[in-house]
Amino acid sequence: MKEQTTTIPTQAPDPKRIIVSISIIAVVFFVIGFISWVNAILIPYFKIACELTTFESYFVTFAFYISYLVISVPSSYMLKKTGFKKGMAIGFAVMSVGAFIFIPAAATRTYGMFLTGLFALGTGLSVLQTAANPYITILGPIERAAQRISILGVCNKGAGILAPLIFAAVILRKTDTELFNRIPLMNPAERSVVLDELIQRVMVPYLVVGVVLLLLGLLILKSPLPEINTEEEDAELSKANAGKKSIFDFPFLILGAIAIFLHVGTQVISIDTIIGYATSMHIPLLEAKVFPSYTLFATICGYMLGVIAIPKLISQKKAFQLFTILGCVFSLLIVLVKTRVLFLGHDTDLSIWFLVLLGFANSLIWAGIWPLAMKGLGRFTKLGASIMIMGLCGNGLLPLVYGYLADLQGVKEAYWILIPCYLYLIYYAFYGHKVKKWSLKL
Repeated sequence: MKEQTTTIPTQAPDPKRIIVSISIIAVVFFVIGFISWVNAILIPYFKIACELTTFESYFVTFAFYISYLVISVPSSYMLKKTGFKKGMAIGFAVMSVGAFIFIPAAATRTYGMFLTGLFALGTGLSVLQTAANPYITILGPIERAAQRISILGVCNKGAGILAPLIFAAVILRKTDTELFNRIPLMNPAERSVVLDELIQRVMVPYLVVGVVLLLLGLLILKSPLPEINTEEEDAELSKANAGKKSIFDFPFLILGAIAIFLHVGTQVISIDTIIGYATSMHIPLLEAKVFPSYTLFATICGYMLGVIAIPKLISQKKAFQLFTILGCVFSLLIVLVKTRVLFLGHDTDLSIWFLVLLGFANSLIWAGIWPLAMKGLGRFTKLGASIMIMGLCGNGLLPLVYGYLADLQGVKEAYWILIPCYLYLIYYAFYGHKVKKWSLKL
C-alpha cells in the first residue's frame, strides 16, 4: 500500500502542525549540533594521537564540511523526489555509516579513514540541513522565521555544549595530561603502542552514535512530520517570479550563500580553535576542553534574546545588523587586546574571552541571513536552500586558512582572518540582501 503523506501549503500552515513540526525539527537540530561540535575536541585529540601539525589537524573540519559543497545541490534534487521527511531519514542513515567508519579507522590509526568517516557524517548532515533549514524558514510567517530559528538554535548549541564535554569524559583520563607530556619523549615503538591505545578509545562512542543515528532515521520516517509544498506558488509570487529561469536570477540569494560561507566559517573558528588557543596559553587540554562550551553558552544567550525580543522589541533584520557589527568589534579585540586575567578559575589572556563572546555575536547572524535570502523563492526554494547549504563548506575551508596562518604567524595573529568576514556580513545585513538584479544599483 502506498504511504499516505500529509502535505501542507507554504503560506498558512495549521498552528498545531507548526508546533509538532518544530518539536521534531528540534530533535534534528540537536543531533546536527552534537555531531558538528564534537569536532572541537576531535581536532586536538587527533593532533596528538595521529601526530599532526596544526594545519593537518584542521582537515577534520575540512573533510566534514566540504561535503556540503559536493552534496547540497544533489540533495535538493533528491528532496524534490523524496520530500522533506524521507530526505531527513536518508540523511540520518548516511550519517550512521560515517560513524561506523570510525571503528576500522581507529583499529588501524588511519587518519585518512577518519576523514572519510567525517566526510560521510558531513554528507548526511548536508541532506538534513538542506531539508530542515528551508522547512523551518517557510513554516509560518517569514517575519518570525528568526524567532523559530533561534528556538532551534538553542537545541543545536545546547547539544554543542554537551558534545565536547561528554566526548572528553568518555575518551580522556585524569592521567592524560602527564601522558601527553611524555609522548614526545618515548621511543618510536613505545609511542606507537600508546597512540594506538589512545585512538582506539573512540571506537565504542562512535559505535553507539552510529546505532542512535539509525534509530533516529527510523523515528523521523515514522513521525507525523507534514510535507510542505514548495513547488506551487500563489498568484502574486507566480507573477513576481514569472521571468525567473534560473536560481542565479536571485542575486540576494547568491550573496546570502556567500554570507553563510563566511558566517559559518567564523563560527567554527570561534569554537573549534578555542581549545588550541587556550593550550597556547599553557592551559592543559583537560582544562581547555570547557572553552567551546563557554562559546556555545554565549551563543545560546543570544538565541534566547532572539526568542524574547524578535519581533516584539526588534525586527530580525535590525538584530542581524547589530550582531554583525558586534562580531567585527569582538574580532578586533581578540587580535588587539593582550592582558592576563583570572576569570572563572582560568588564568588566561583576556582576548580568549572576546573569542567566547564571538559566540554571542554569531547567534542571530544565521537566523538573519536565511529569511532574507529565502524570501519569495517559491518553486526555487529547495534548490535555493541547497545553494545556501553549499555555503556551509566555509566551516571546512576557513578553519584551514586559520590553521595555515597559525602555523605561519601564530594562533593569535591568525584571528585577523575574521575581520574581512564580518565586514562582508555587515554589507549583506545593510545592503546585499536588497540586490534584486546583477547591477551596481540596488
